[in-house]
Amino acid sequence: MKLQNASMLTALAVFTLAPTARAEEPQHRKLSAVPFTEVKLQDEFWSPRIRTNREKSLPHTFRWCQQTGRFSNFAKAGGLMEGQFEGIYFNDSDVYKALEGAAYSLADRRDPVLEKMVDDVIAKIAAAQRENGYLNSYYTLKEPDKKWTNLRSMHELYCAGHLIEGAVAHYRATGKRTLLDVAVKFADRIDEIFGPDKRHDVPGHEELELALVRLYELTGQQRYMDLSKFFLDVRGDQSRRPRLYGAYCQDHVPVRQQTEIVGHAVRAMYLYSGVADVAGYTGDQQMIDAMDRIWQSVALRKMYVTGGIGVQGHGEGFSGDYALPNAQAYCETCAAIGMALWNHRLNLMHGEAKYADVVERAIYNGILSGIDLGGEKFFYVNPLASAGSRHRQPFFPCACCPSNVVRFVPSVPGYVYATGEDGIFVNLYVAGVGKVPLGDTTVQVMQQTRYPWDGKVKLTIKPGQPARFAVNLRIPGWCHESTLAINGKPVDSPTVRNGYLRLDRAWKAGDLVDLDLPMEIERIEAHPKVKADAGRVALQRGPIVYCFEAVDNQGHVQDIILPPDPKFTPQHRPDLLGGVTVIKGVARDGRKIIGVPYHVWDHRQPGGMVVWVRQDGKSRAPDVDDPAWQEKLYRPLDPVTLGPSTPWSLTELSTPSASHRSNDAAALNDQLEPADSCDHDIPRFTWWDHKATKEWVQYDFPSAGKVSAVEVYWFDDERIKRHCRAPQSWRLLYKSGDAWKPVEAKTEYGTAIDKYNRVTFAPVETTALRIEVQLKPQWSGGILEWKVE
Repeated sequence: MKLQNASMLTALAVFTLAPTARAEEPQHRKLSAVPFTEVKLQDEFWSPRIRTNREKSLPHTFRWCQQTGRFSNFAKAGGLMEGQFEGIYFNDSDVYKALEGAAYSLADRRDPVLEKMVDDVIAKIAAAQRENGYLNSYYTLKEPDKKWTNLRSMHELYCAGHLIEGAVAHYRATGKRTLLDVAVKFADRIDEIFGPDKRHDVPGHEELELALVRLYELTGQQRYMDLSKFFLDVRGDQSRRPRLYGAYCQDHVPVRQQTEIVGHAVRAMYLYSGVADVAGYTGDQQMIDAMDRIWQSVALRKMYVTGGIGVQGHGEGFSGDYALPNAQAYCETCAAIGMALWNHRLNLMHGEAKYADVVERAIYNGILSGIDLGGEKFFYVNPLASAGSRHRQPFFPCACCPSNVVRFVPSVPGYVYATGEDGIFVNLYVAGVGKVPLGDTTVQVMQQTRYPWDGKVKLTIKPGQPARFAVNLRIPGWCHESTLAINGKPVDSPTVRNGYLRLDRAWKAGDLVDLDLPMEIERIEAHPKVKADAGRVALQRGPIVYCFEAVDNQGHVQDIILPPDPKFTPQHRPDLLGGVTVIKGVARDGRKIIGVPYHVWDHRQPGGMVVWVRQDGKSRAPDVDDPAWQEKLYRPLDPVTLGPSTPWSLTELSTPSASHRSNDAAALNDQLEPADSCDHDIPRFTWWDHKATKEWVQYDFPSAGKVSAVEVYWFDDERIKRHCRAPQSWRLLYKSGDAWKPVEAKTEYGTAIDKYNRVTFAPVETTALRIEVQLKPQWSGGILEWKVE
């Protein structure tokens, strides 16, 4: 049976542009995704979230767009009402993402109220479009003479990309041409301006590149593929004028020569999604090789265990290899979505399960943490540790993350199945029904499962007519031993290819496949070069990464220490956090501890949270040359690697707090050594934006301890002309009962930079220490590291 490109079949079946062309077969795309329109989810995990997205998140987002002028900007630009532009210059993009999310929801369930809301917004957008196809409410209303003058910063092409994505999704979901006609007209205008023999420039914030490929897939118009390829070809081209936009925009060297992930995390993910699309169609081997190099840079050296990416203090982007601090993790929700988008495309390009593993990790952890269970509060930043000061918000002035997660959640059905020469590929395990076009028949695949809480999956295969093909079942990287049966008969030693169990046989309607993926509770260890996780482990069960919150664990979670061989048991709690499986264990000190899925933290009383917890016997100075760590960033902890127990220092066990902070106080004792006082490559604590004030930082100890010296490394960024200086003066106090008393210092209180300032004093036994500082006039201040002896 000859197999064909499933996405192409769908496009040809629903698209009626005249004239229309047939998109070329991808030259290096081994798989084709089964469209979201052909997959209906019916499960206890995703169905409630998709319903909440439709009933709560989308109306909430539409209200915010209305209240903040995002909708009225189009009405004003279209002459439907009077007024000036409101908000940030790229606010159009949030409207387009909301419409895309609404389209996915309408494909799942037609909703006349939602459809009317969508139609009304599209009418405003269409009115705002200029006769020549140009569409951007900011420039139309505020700076009409400056169109296309600042592509690096002003996001015209970024907004255009989201318009196209929203329009393609809207057409596929509803069959309506209203938004698609607008997008096609704008895409044609962009094609008139940019190209090999036209203007050479690129978007500062990538997105258009992948959107043009989507438009090509829908219309078959080669010029959209050519335009996407053009933007990729000229990015980083040293001969391009104006000057290149630099590494922050991945515009430092040509795409085909790039070797390391750098710059803004979201921009990078959108760019490389476009590269993977184009490379998949063209077979450009240099692009393919570049994607393989970049993937290794991210997945093996710069990705958090949650699938999040990006470190605070680095422009919403990447730090160096293995620089993954927890409290200072940026992990923007948009970046996790970008990781899913990119790895989904790499999976289609290569047909390898390891990319779908990253998609799953990002979806169940880094993305879902970005929205609360009620559907109306959002995280922009998703740290892996918190002192209790971070909470989801109803919206943000820069609303990219709320609108992005609202469009992603209902798109999940489009990530479940794919087709290729080997037949059907099952990438996600979700209860529901998919209609998979395969050659000259359609195969219905029905899943029954409680995934991600249970690894048992029953698949019913129903081809339209008996046929021979392969069903390829992804074996997740976290699963070490699976079992399989077909029609009740066990399958011994099934073929495994590229991470998939391959079942090649003659199938008839009603054939049953039983797959069991045992979900053991595993301790995960990080690469020895990840200093922030030295001596620590993370807990994972199935695809779910767990965290420990203060509300479940008797207050402080920073002082949890696991015994050398901890025992955890799962317990499903339908009454908790929308129905989750928690893990229960006992800490080294005998107290009972409970872990909850990371994606549902911060739904109850405010308090501390940690993902990476200390473990007794886990070396804090591991062998960084251990060959077992080649090609890995995380792995299940092998108990034999545990060495002799090493006492934790008082500094490591301390819980930091402060009079005021602009970032997390956990930087004070994160054990990351500064290169100098202006080191921006490690987390830092500052009192910004307080200036010339008296401030304090404090360590609380888990129990009374004897101390006699401290060392302080001041943060001072005078050399780059910023806002922090070493303090004018300081002193050290210890807690005595309910009072604070100064220590009897034996040495001077130093304020030197680029070194530790050591103070020794008469020994005291205390439960807490406090540094009091007087900041210099007109300046703020901060600390990179504070050690206690």
